[in-house]
Amino acid sequence: MKTPAFAGLLKAFQREPQGEGDCLVVRHGERAFRIAVKRSTTARRLTLRIRGATGDIVLTMPARTSFRQARDFAERHVEWIGARLARIPRRTPFLPGEKIPLRGVEHVLRHCPNPVRRAGPVWMECEEETLALCASGESSHFERRIADYLRREARRDIEQAVFRHAATTGKRPISLSLRDTSSRWGSCSAKGALNFSWRLILAPPFVLDYLAAHETAHLRHHDHSEKFWALTRSLCPRTGEAEAWLKAHGAQLHRYGRRAALPSLNGE
Repeated sequence: MKTPAFAGLLKAFQREPQGEGDCLVVRHGERAFRIAVKRSTTARRLTLRIRGATGDIVLTMPARTSFRQARDFAERHVEWIGARLARIPRRTPFLPGEKIPLRGVEHVLRHCPNPVRRAGPVWMECEEETLALCASGESSHFERRIADYLRREARRDIEQAVFRHAATTGKRPISLSLRDTSSRWGSCSAKGALNFSWRLILAPPFVLDYLAAHETAHLRHHDHSEKFWALTRSLCPRTGEAEAWLKAHGAQLHRYGRRAALPSLNGE
Protein backbone atom coordinates (compact mmCIF):
# COMPACT_ATOMS: atom_id res chain seq x y z
CA MET A 1 0.00 0.00 0.00
CA LYS A 2 1.35 3.42 -0.98
CA THR A 3 1.41 6.08 1.72
CA PRO A 4 0.51 9.70 0.77
CA ALA A 5 4.13 10.73 1.33
CA PHE A 6 5.43 7.96 -0.93
CA ALA A 7 2.83 8.76 -3.60
CA GLY A 8 3.83 12.42 -3.53
CA LEU A 9 7.51 11.52 -3.83
CA LEU A 10 6.79 9.19 -6.74
CA LYS A 11 4.71 11.85 -8.49
CA ALA A 12 7.50 14.43 -8.07
CA PHE A 13 10.06 11.99 -9.46
CA GLN A 14 7.89 11.27 -12.49
CA ARG A 15 7.76 14.98 -13.28
CA GLU A 16 11.54 15.20 -13.44
CA PRO A 17 13.20 15.29 -16.86
CA GLN A 18 14.17 11.87 -18.08
CA GLY A 19 15.81 12.50 -21.44
CA GLU A 20 17.32 14.82 -24.00
CA GLY A 21 13.98 16.34 -24.96
CA ASP A 22 13.11 17.82 -21.53
CA CYS A 23 13.43 21.52 -20.87
CA LEU A 24 12.83 24.31 -18.38
CA VAL A 25 12.21 28.03 -18.74
CA VAL A 26 13.88 30.71 -16.61
CA ARG A 27 13.17 34.43 -16.72
CA HIS A 28 15.32 37.52 -16.40
CA GLY A 29 13.26 40.67 -16.42
CA GLU A 30 11.11 40.58 -19.51
CA ARG A 31 13.22 37.89 -21.17
CA ALA A 32 12.52 34.17 -20.98
CA PHE A 33 15.18 31.56 -21.76
CA ARG A 34 14.27 28.03 -22.79
CA ILE A 35 16.89 25.55 -21.55
CA ALA A 36 17.20 21.98 -22.80
CA VAL A 37 17.91 19.57 -19.94
CA LYS A 38 20.05 16.50 -20.43
CA ARG A 39 20.53 13.98 -17.61
CA SER A 40 23.90 12.24 -17.74
CA THR A 41 25.12 9.16 -15.88
CA THR A 42 28.73 10.32 -16.26
CA ALA A 43 28.33 14.00 -15.33
CA ARG A 44 29.71 14.90 -11.91
CA ARG A 45 28.28 18.40 -11.66
CA LEU A 46 25.74 20.71 -13.21
CA THR A 47 26.94 22.29 -16.44
CA LEU A 48 25.49 25.06 -18.58
CA ARG A 49 26.60 25.72 -22.12
CA ILE A 50 25.33 27.66 -25.10
CA ARG A 51 25.59 26.17 -28.56
CA GLY A 52 26.89 29.04 -30.61
CA ALA A 53 25.80 27.48 -33.89
CA THR A 54 22.15 27.49 -32.85
CA GLY A 55 21.90 29.68 -29.75
CA ASP A 56 20.49 26.70 -27.84
CA ILE A 57 21.04 26.59 -24.08
CA VAL A 58 21.82 23.15 -22.65
CA LEU A 59 21.96 22.17 -18.99
CA THR A 60 23.58 18.82 -18.20
CA MET A 61 22.78 17.33 -14.81
CA PRO A 62 24.15 14.29 -12.94
CA ALA A 63 21.81 11.35 -12.60
CA ARG A 64 21.11 11.95 -8.90
CA THR A 65 20.60 15.69 -9.14
CA SER A 66 17.00 16.82 -8.74
CA PHE A 67 15.16 18.94 -11.24
CA ARG A 68 14.70 21.59 -8.53
CA GLN A 69 18.49 21.82 -8.08
CA ALA A 70 18.90 22.15 -11.84
CA ARG A 71 16.34 24.95 -11.99
CA ASP A 72 17.95 26.78 -9.05
CA PHE A 73 21.34 26.52 -10.77
CA ALA A 74 19.94 27.93 -14.01
CA GLU A 75 18.17 30.78 -12.21
CA ARG A 76 21.36 31.72 -10.32
CA HIS A 77 23.16 32.08 -13.64
CA VAL A 78 20.45 33.68 -15.74
CA GLU A 79 22.55 36.87 -16.14
CA TRP A 80 25.43 34.73 -17.46
CA ILE A 81 23.05 33.21 -19.99
CA GLY A 82 21.88 36.61 -21.20
CA ALA A 83 25.45 37.93 -21.48
CA ARG A 84 26.65 34.94 -23.49
CA LEU A 85 23.68 35.05 -25.85
CA ALA A 86 24.36 38.75 -26.46
CA ARG A 87 27.89 37.88 -27.65
CA ILE A 88 26.71 35.54 -30.38
CA PRO A 89 27.08 37.32 -33.74
CA ARG A 90 23.95 38.37 -35.58
CA ARG A 91 22.60 35.69 -37.85
CA THR A 92 23.07 36.44 -41.54
CA PRO A 93 20.28 34.84 -43.57
CA PHE A 94 20.62 34.09 -47.26
CA LEU A 95 18.53 37.06 -48.33
CA PRO A 96 19.03 39.85 -50.90
CA GLY A 97 21.36 42.58 -49.70
CA GLU A 98 23.17 40.41 -47.14
CA LYS A 99 26.92 39.74 -47.43
CA ILE A 100 28.43 36.28 -47.10
CA PRO A 101 31.90 34.83 -47.69
CA LEU A 102 32.40 32.43 -50.58
CA ARG A 103 35.80 30.72 -50.59
CA GLY A 104 36.86 33.39 -48.12
CA VAL A 105 35.84 36.34 -50.30
CA GLU A 106 32.88 38.58 -49.47
CA HIS A 107 29.93 38.44 -51.87
CA VAL A 108 26.73 40.47 -51.86
CA LEU A 109 23.52 38.48 -52.36
CA ARG A 110 21.31 39.83 -55.13
CA HIS A 111 17.92 38.83 -56.44
CA CYS A 112 17.62 39.00 -60.23
CA PRO A 113 14.15 37.64 -61.02
CA ASN A 114 14.42 37.99 -64.80
CA PRO A 115 18.03 37.50 -65.87
CA VAL A 116 19.14 37.68 -69.50
CA ARG A 117 20.70 34.46 -70.83
CA ARG A 118 21.84 32.76 -67.63
CA ALA A 119 22.73 29.07 -67.68
CA GLY A 120 21.55 28.36 -64.15
CA PRO A 121 19.46 29.75 -61.29
CA VAL A 122 22.52 31.06 -59.39
CA TRP A 123 25.62 32.77 -60.76
CA MET A 124 28.39 35.22 -59.85
CA GLU A 125 28.87 38.76 -61.12
CA CYS A 126 31.48 41.46 -60.59
CA GLU A 127 30.53 45.12 -60.85
CA GLU A 128 32.86 47.96 -59.88
CA GLU A 129 35.05 45.66 -57.79
CA THR A 130 32.00 44.30 -55.93
CA LEU A 131 31.41 40.56 -56.15
CA ALA A 132 27.82 39.41 -56.14
CA LEU A 133 26.08 36.06 -55.89
CA CYS A 134 22.87 36.34 -57.86
CA ALA A 135 19.78 34.15 -57.93
CA SER A 136 16.84 34.26 -60.30
CA GLY A 137 13.23 33.17 -59.89
CA GLU A 138 10.64 34.04 -57.27
CA SER A 139 11.77 35.78 -54.10
CA SER A 140 10.27 32.99 -51.99
CA HIS A 141 12.83 30.59 -53.50
CA PHE A 142 15.85 32.87 -53.09
CA GLU A 143 17.14 31.53 -49.76
CA ARG A 144 16.81 27.90 -50.80
CA ARG A 145 18.54 28.50 -54.13
CA ILE A 146 21.52 30.18 -52.48
CA ALA A 147 21.80 27.38 -49.91
CA ASP A 148 21.58 24.69 -52.59
CA TYR A 149 24.22 26.45 -54.67
CA LEU A 150 26.65 26.66 -51.72
CA ARG A 151 26.20 22.98 -50.97
CA ARG A 152 26.83 22.02 -54.60
CA GLU A 153 29.98 24.14 -54.69
CA ALA A 154 31.13 22.66 -51.39
CA ARG A 155 30.66 19.11 -52.66
CA ARG A 156 32.56 19.86 -55.85
CA ASP A 157 35.53 21.49 -54.08
CA ILE A 158 35.70 18.86 -51.33
CA GLU A 159 35.47 15.93 -53.74
CA GLN A 160 38.23 17.36 -55.91
CA ALA A 161 40.48 17.89 -52.88
CA VAL A 162 39.77 14.48 -51.36
CA PHE A 163 40.35 12.53 -54.57
CA ARG A 164 43.53 14.50 -55.25
CA HIS A 165 44.88 13.57 -51.81
CA ALA A 166 43.59 10.01 -52.11
CA ALA A 167 45.58 9.59 -55.32
CA THR A 168 48.69 10.42 -53.29
CA THR A 169 47.92 8.14 -50.35
CA GLY A 170 46.48 5.29 -52.40
CA LYS A 171 43.40 5.07 -50.14
CA ARG A 172 39.99 6.20 -51.37
CA PRO A 173 36.93 6.74 -49.14
CA ILE A 174 33.97 4.40 -49.50
CA SER A 175 31.66 7.43 -49.49
CA LEU A 176 31.66 11.18 -49.05
CA SER A 177 28.78 13.16 -47.59
CA LEU A 178 28.07 16.73 -46.48
CA ARG A 179 26.38 17.72 -43.24
CA ASP A 180 25.81 20.81 -41.12
CA THR A 181 27.44 19.87 -37.85
CA SER A 182 28.50 22.37 -35.21
CA SER A 183 30.96 20.17 -33.31
CA ARG A 184 33.39 19.19 -36.08
CA TRP A 185 34.35 20.18 -39.61
CA GLY A 186 34.98 16.67 -40.85
CA SER A 187 35.10 13.04 -39.78
CA CYS A 188 36.22 9.64 -40.98
CA SER A 189 34.42 6.47 -39.94
CA ALA A 190 36.18 3.20 -39.17
CA LYS A 191 34.96 1.86 -42.52
CA GLY A 192 36.34 4.81 -44.47
CA ALA A 193 33.28 7.03 -44.95
CA LEU A 194 34.15 10.72 -44.95
CA ASN A 195 31.82 13.48 -43.77
CA PHE A 196 32.37 17.22 -44.08
CA SER A 197 30.57 20.41 -43.16
CA TRP A 198 29.26 22.19 -46.24
CA ARG A 199 30.22 25.46 -44.52
CA LEU A 200 33.84 24.90 -45.51
CA ILE A 201 32.93 26.51 -48.85
CA LEU A 202 32.65 29.79 -46.94
CA ALA A 203 36.28 29.55 -45.75
CA PRO A 204 39.42 30.28 -47.78
CA PRO A 205 40.35 27.38 -50.12
CA PHE A 206 43.46 26.41 -48.13
CA VAL A 207 41.23 25.71 -45.11
CA LEU A 208 38.97 23.39 -47.09
CA ASP A 209 42.04 21.70 -48.56
CA TYR A 210 43.45 21.12 -45.08
CA LEU A 211 40.26 19.44 -43.85
CA ALA A 212 40.19 17.26 -46.96
CA ALA A 213 43.83 16.28 -46.35
CA HIS A 214 43.17 15.68 -42.63
CA GLU A 215 40.29 13.29 -43.18
CA THR A 216 41.95 11.57 -46.14
CA ALA A 217 45.00 10.93 -43.97
CA HIS A 218 42.70 9.20 -41.50
CA LEU A 219 42.01 6.56 -44.15
CA ARG A 220 45.57 5.36 -43.51
CA HIS A 221 46.00 6.33 -39.87
CA HIS A 222 42.79 6.31 -37.84
CA ASP A 223 44.39 8.23 -34.99
CA HIS A 224 46.36 11.40 -34.38
CA SER A 225 49.77 9.79 -34.20
CA GLU A 226 53.01 11.30 -35.47
CA LYS A 227 52.60 9.29 -38.69
CA PHE A 228 49.15 10.76 -39.19
CA TRP A 229 50.34 14.34 -38.75
CA ALA A 230 53.38 13.75 -40.95
CA LEU A 231 51.08 12.50 -43.72
CA THR A 232 48.62 15.36 -43.25
CA ARG A 233 51.38 17.97 -43.47
CA SER A 234 52.83 16.32 -46.55
CA LEU A 235 49.41 16.50 -48.22
CA CYS A 236 48.74 20.05 -47.02
CA PRO A 237 51.83 22.16 -46.21
CA ARG A 238 49.54 24.91 -44.85
CA THR A 239 48.19 22.68 -42.08
CA GLY A 240 49.35 24.96 -39.27
CA GLU A 241 47.97 28.07 -40.96
CA ALA A 242 44.63 26.39 -41.61
CA GLU A 243 44.27 25.23 -38.00
CA ALA A 244 45.05 28.75 -36.79
CA TRP A 245 42.43 30.18 -39.17
CA LEU A 246 39.76 27.77 -37.95
CA LYS A 247 40.56 28.56 -34.32
CA ALA A 248 40.28 32.30 -34.95
CA HIS A 249 37.43 32.43 -37.47
CA GLY A 250 35.75 29.02 -37.71
CA ALA A 251 32.89 29.81 -35.32
CA GLN A 252 31.87 32.73 -37.53
CA LEU A 253 30.98 30.37 -40.37
CA HIS A 254 28.00 29.11 -38.38
CA ARG A 255 26.26 32.47 -38.40
CA TYR A 256 25.34 32.26 -42.08
CA GLY A 257 22.07 30.82 -43.26
CA ARG A 258 19.72 28.74 -41.20
CA ARG A 259 21.27 27.29 -38.39
CA ALA A 260 28.87 30.26 -33.81
CA ALA A 261 32.40 28.43 -30.07
CA LEU A 262 30.61 27.03 -27.16
CA PRO A 263 30.91 29.16 -24.00
CA SER A 264 30.45 27.04 -20.90
CA LEU A 265 29.69 27.54 -17.23
CA ASN A 266 30.23 24.86 -14.60
CA GLY A 267 28.70 24.59 -11.16
CA GLU A 268 29.45 22.39 -8.22
